[in-house]
Amino acid sequence: MAYVAVKGGEQAILNSHKLIAEERRGDPTVPELSLEQIGDQFGLAIDRVMNEGSIYDRRLAALALKQARGDSAEAIFLLRAYRTTLPRIAVSEPIDTTQMTVRRRVSATFKDIPGGQLLGPTYDYTHRLLDFSLAEGGSKECLETPNTELPIDSDLSRVLDILDDENLVEQAVSHHGGKEPFDLTRSPKRLPAGRDQRLQNLARADEGFIVGLAYSIARGYSGSSHPYVAEIRLGELDVEIIPEDLGFPIAIAEVTVTECQMISLFHGSASTPAHFTRGYGLTFGHCERKAISMALVDRALRAREFDEEVRYPAQDEEFVLSHSDGVEATGLISHYKLPHYVDFQADLQLIRKMRAQTAGKQSPSDDR
Repeated sequence: MAYVAVKGGEQAILNSHKLIAEERRGDPTVPELSLEQIGDQFGLAIDRVMNEGSIYDRRLAALALKQARGDSAEAIFLLRAYRTTLPRIAVSEPIDTTQMTVRRRVSATFKDIPGGQLLGPTYDYTHRLLDFSLAEGGSKECLETPNTELPIDSDLSRVLDILDDENLVEQAVSHHGGKEPFDLTRSPKRLPAGRDQRLQNLARADEGFIVGLAYSIARGYSGSSHPYVAEIRLGELDVEIIPEDLGFPIAIAEVTVTECQMISLFHGSASTPAHFTRGYGLTFGHCERKAISMALVDRALRAREFDEEVRYPAQDEEFVLSHSDGVEATGLISHYKLPHYVDFQADLQLIRKMRAQTAGKQSPSDDR
């Protein structure tokens, strides 16, 4: 269908809907993408949409990406909107990441760690060269490389336990004192925010924004110490609930998560010796870039806990929490496309009036 400019409110909108449906479908002679294909072959995009959409459902995320023509921001908006229609039938128990069925586990602090380094699925060691065999129906490397993986060691103790044994890293303690964790999906943000609210915000935040803040930290905008990845884990965890009629936990689902523990040097104070401090990131799916960035920003937002001066954007709780939500940011930016005729006319008249007043104050001798 050729594009035809239309005018007239409702009819224009209906035509716009028809056009976007045709654009989304593309060439009708080419087989349509199924949700299974999107879910299986665009897994990292699915993981991002689930994270920022605040719902773990790969099929729904695939549907949102298909409807949004691959626009992750629009897909996240769609998923977040759908999520608000769902009833909450239960609250799961806190997950214990030490029980993770690990597929990938690396540390940048120690070479030799309990259980060893597990590279798993990662782009870290690829050459970033286009694989043209994919255009012909599949990667030859994937088909020809034999599977030589060894069994995973049962001992995958925490890397930070090594530092913890020497009392060189801050203790991991609860920051909500036994209270119910803040629920950002049901309550508006509150400032000052507890760490539970901050971590929820960072988990739902726009990945690009959080990566940008993390980059600012790495360049020295919230401290001079070099952060280290103590450990990254990728794997599966059971989600459990305790039904009232049973009284004991049962597993209702399995989710894939990425966990990141970052550490940074704290030079100490008059009452506290030098030690490493923690930053934490936990995301749905395989989202290492997001988890690392989340952990870096988490540590930056803890500046006041360590009596550090808050000087930079990544340390400013109000700035980070108020501007990191991709859905809110997208909504504000997109609204500029809507009619602002009255506002513009008001500003236009104001400028004309101001220029006329300025011209009237100029004397003939000032006019060159």
